[in-house]
Amino acid sequence: MPKRWSPRRTVTLRRIRVMACAVAIVLASCLTFACTARKSVALDVNGDTRHLTTYATTVSGLLREQGVDVKTHDLVQNTGDGTLVDNDVVTVKSAYQTTITIDGQQMPFWTVADSAEQLLDFFEQNEVAASRITVDIKNVYNQLTGGMVINADGPVTVIADGKTSIAPNGKLPAASILDSKGITLGKDDRVSVQKDGGKTILRVQRVTYGDKTETVVIPYTTRTVLDDALEPGARRVDMTGENGEKKITYRITYVDGVPVETTQTNEVVTKTALDEVVAVGPEKVELPQEGTAGAAAGDANTGNDTDGDADDDADAPTQTPGDEPTQQPSAQPSDEPTQTQQPTQTPTQTPTPQPTQQPTQTPKPTPQPTQQPTQQPQPTQTPKPTPTPQPTPQPTPQPTQPSTPAENCRLCRPSASAAQAYAAGAAAQYGWTGQNWSDLVKLWNRESGWRWNAENPYSGAYGIPQSLPGDKMAAFGTNWRNDAAVQIDWGLSYIAGRYGSPMKAWEHSERVGWY
Repeated sequence: MPKRWSPRRTVTLRRIRVMACAVAIVLASCLTFACTARKSVALDVNGDTRHLTTYATTVSGLLREQGVDVKTHDLVQNTGDGTLVDNDVVTVKSAYQTTITIDGQQMPFWTVADSAEQLLDFFEQNEVAASRITVDIKNVYNQLTGGMVINADGPVTVIADGKTSIAPNGKLPAASILDSKGITLGKDDRVSVQKDGGKTILRVQRVTYGDKTETVVIPYTTRTVLDDALEPGARRVDMTGENGEKKITYRITYVDGVPVETTQTNEVVTKTALDEVVAVGPEKVELPQEGTAGAAAGDANTGNDTDGDADDDADAPTQTPGDEPTQQPSAQPSDEPTQTQQPTQTPTQTPTPQPTQQPTQTPKPTPQPTQQPTQQPQPTQTPKPTPTPQPTPQPTPQPTQPSTPAENCRLCRPSASAAQAYAAGAAAQYGWTGQNWSDLVKLWNRESGWRWNAENPYSGAYGIPQSLPGDKMAAFGTNWRNDAAVQIDWGLSYIAGRYGSPMKAWEHSERVGWY
């Protein structure tokens, strides 16, 4: 008997059809992903090339999958635009540190060059004059014998001990070339590679040392003491000063006989300086001019001391030239010498031994109290002389020590020109020459003017590449605030990872105003 139609049966069939369609879509998607995600790539690690099949979608995912450990300064490139595609070629070059000199400033430099000649070419590719750059090979055995050859493409000119010779096989480390010429290196001798036109020059500079001792005078100091027994303004040398002496020893570094560095190694005082002692008299003090109008008025009104103080008699008027006193005071004069005063008017009383007051016209040439006639007159108080200040001894000047770069700083606070020269070689290792280099120069001109201490006051972005925040650059070096090499290395790595090239970073900056 045929099944009859019902609403429930219709709904069930519809659900079955929907579920079947969903399963079919999922299976089709999985098959499509499996076919498109699977890709064949070539992985080149320091010249060792492997052809692989992978489902990774990014270069970093492929490296993790293959167990390739990439250090901070290692160079990673691929033929795509940053994503991993079929038939892509991924290249990994391990960086090592050598030493270069730019405009006379020596600094460590991370490079992937396989020869000193190639490292110099990196700078020349971005139009940095070869004469500004020198590759310094430290005199350490494994550095001289391993890794870096001098010139993989031709001969090398060897200059040592004032002699010049040609080594036809440049595909050798420095030590092998020097051994072939019979040149033996001292422990501190310097080996460097530079270019002169079309020639690659391997130069040996002999380093020797010498000691020099200098006798330096230690100047004596002068001490001043106050002596009240001396006349005001008088001076007396109580002890003659004598200069001291000290011997300073310096270690001088000579490079091919030319002194290049002087370092103080010892200092000994052989004779102690003796201070000079000078005694000085008190300063001459002028007695203050006293007003007479008020004193005259007071004497005329009262005829005696107005407040009972003995000090008021010191305000007595002086004699006027031509007036003669009619009576000498009977009191004994003070032992202290006083200046003779001339009365300006006739006083109202005369000091006598008895406490009686007589209104006579006798002047008072010296101060005398009226209430206590037997008391000796009070001397005028003399201000205490101000002692002469003693000069502060000056420290003995020390020889200036050569300034040393900040700790862990490769390219410390350079000029914009030196920073660009460093960046030229570092960018060329990424293959960024020509238009890429020109765009990088324009990009960082806009961002910072190639100033190592450029800081945006609003956002806090810092340094030549304007890292935001600035401490992102700490992964490439702790001294990122002062080290332009750290800033440039981080900036190049950032551009490579985010945009793939300075050209694309510049295009983005032109479009939106930042990168």
